[in-house]
Amino acid sequence: MFGLGPMELVVILVIVIVLFGARRLPEIGSGFGKAIKNFKSGLSGADEIDVTPGNTAEKKKVDPGRSADPGAS
Repeated sequence: MFGLGPMELVVILVIVIVLFGARRLPEIGSGFGKAIKNFKSGLSGADEIDVTPGNTAEKKKVDPGRSADPGAS
């Protein structure tokens, strides 16, 4: 695991406990777990794009010789 031995992991754990406190560690772990869960569900849901008739967006083709803004001259 990234070349970290047990002593390095213990030192990292002690530093985290000192910085955040033992009472906030479960809260931080829970938040981290929820973030990973949301990230994974977001990745799996990225393939399912909502293309209902009310939500379709038309792409406008722009002639290279004309401006994209119809009001601009």
